[in-house]
Amino acid sequence: MDNKNEAYHELLENIGFIFREAQKKALQVVNTTLLHTYWQVGKYIVEYEQKGNIKAEYGKKLLVELSKDLKTVVNKGFSRTNLLYARLLYLCYPISQTLSDLLTWSHYLELINIDNELERSFYEKTCVYEKWSLRELRRQKDSALFQRLALSKNKEEILALAQKGNIPEKPQDLIKDPYIFEFLGLSEKTLYKELTLETKLINSLQDFLMELGKGFTFVGRQYRISLANEHFYVDLVFYHRILKCFVLIDLKVRQVKHTDIGQMNLYINYFRAEENVSDDNEPIGIILTAEKNDIIVEYALGGITNQLFVSRYQLYLPNKAELEQKLKTIL
Repeated sequence: MDNKNEAYHELLENIGFIFREAQKKALQVVNTTLLHTYWQVGKYIVEYEQKGNIKAEYGKKLLVELSKDLKTVVNKGFSRTNLLYARLLYLCYPISQTLSDLLTWSHYLELINIDNELERSFYEKTCVYEKWSLRELRRQKDSALFQRLALSKNKEEILALAQKGNIPEKPQDLIKDPYIFEFLGLSEKTLYKELTLETKLINSLQDFLMELGKGFTFVGRQYRISLANEHFYVDLVFYHRILKCFVLIDLKVRQVKHTDIGQMNLYINYFRAEENVSDDNEPIGIILTAEKNDIIVEYALGGITNQLFVSRYQLYLPNKAELEQKLKTIL
């Protein structure tokens, strides 16, 4: 065709779209089939062990021998390591229907290495809900997301978190303490300004949004507020499409002061009065600070009815063992 009109381009786009969708579905079928195949292999191994009352020491030899002999039957794909993981998959998920077809075998390889059942369930449910890639799942595990969220909750809330994943239903569900910014590559010993921290977060917006959680959309930085010929600037403004509200973030590279809390309270009041539309919910304010004195924060927040939170951030991955010990105390 010499004259490729609008209808032709629409035809081309439609055909391209259905082929791309077909490729996605085909890949999903392959992933699902592979996952359930490994589950079935694990089931056969465990049932064989149970019937023969096989001890752990002989179990290791069994997998080595089985791997060697299977190569003559199926040629590839069943190394001793794969058999080990297939067995572990079945032990972690003895009912095949509990496996999600939205996750791949690679996702489950990460999940079955988590010993704590509550933690494993949380990452699985959240992974499905937020559609994490394998890279994102690994990063959230390394940053101890489950422990960071769970430490601000009571026992019942922790159990609910594990059963449903992190689905934000109220402002408190968005808050972590601490937030982890290891992806910025900044050293704790480096002296940096708030503007530097802000710029690096914007330059790493995809990683920053992943740390904030599902539902955040970026609105702007250094958002100007003008009141009586005086100008104020909110460091970062987001809109949360699930909670339907503005989320205002101020960055502090020092210990938070009571005046910072008062200033954020002003920002929230302004957004409620001037920026909210009829179906928006109350704005949320988060002050991210390098240091936090809990007593000062408690008194500074006293009497404030706005949804205002103060959380720490750190530039390195947390000590997971310490967080797990704190969590055990709650549970």
